[in-house]
Amino acid sequence: MSAGTVDDVRRARRILCVGATGAGKSTLAIALGERLGLPVTLVDDLCWDPQWTPVPNAEQLRRVLPVIAQDAWVLDTLWSSHASHAWHRIDAIVALDYDRHVSLARLVRRTLRRIRTRERICNGNVETLSRALSRHSIIAWHVRSWRSKRMRMRAWHADASAPPVVLLARPRDADRLLASL
Repeated sequence: MSAGTVDDVRRARRILCVGATGAGKSTLAIALGERLGLPVTLVDDLCWDPQWTPVPNAEQLRRVLPVIAQDAWVLDTLWSSHASHAWHRIDAIVALDYDRHVSLARLVRRTLRRIRTRERICNGNVETLSRALSRHSIIAWHVRSWRSKRMRMRAWHADASAPPVVLLARPRDADRLLASL
């Protein structure tokens, strides 16, 4: 199938949101869950322990697989280590295919806000200026991963054997999708 429609999203019981880091996947996943009455899982909460300790792959799978096995869910992403386990269960994919400057600007604003407010995320972790400026920062990850994530979304959209993919090019497209639900 691949090129998806609003009706595909409306009928879906298992929805995957994808996009570049900072594009707004978690915000969209929460909004989709609210509108469609589906439980939402923010995958980073399952994959990061306190003090920004990455969860080993085997433990990630132990945490993620029961979520994927449920009859209904919205996931804000899938890490490559669990994607193959979920692929056959996905009813629809909502892809935030925003230009780099859009997702990067959103990410920088969000990161600066979280540094300033000391907002707790992912099991009590907080973002810091030194972490944001490091070569392993979420901003550096955005720069390294943006192109491959865009290529993957577009490939899924073009693949007739993929679940239906609703490819959103601008934030207002996401707003329109949500309004139509």
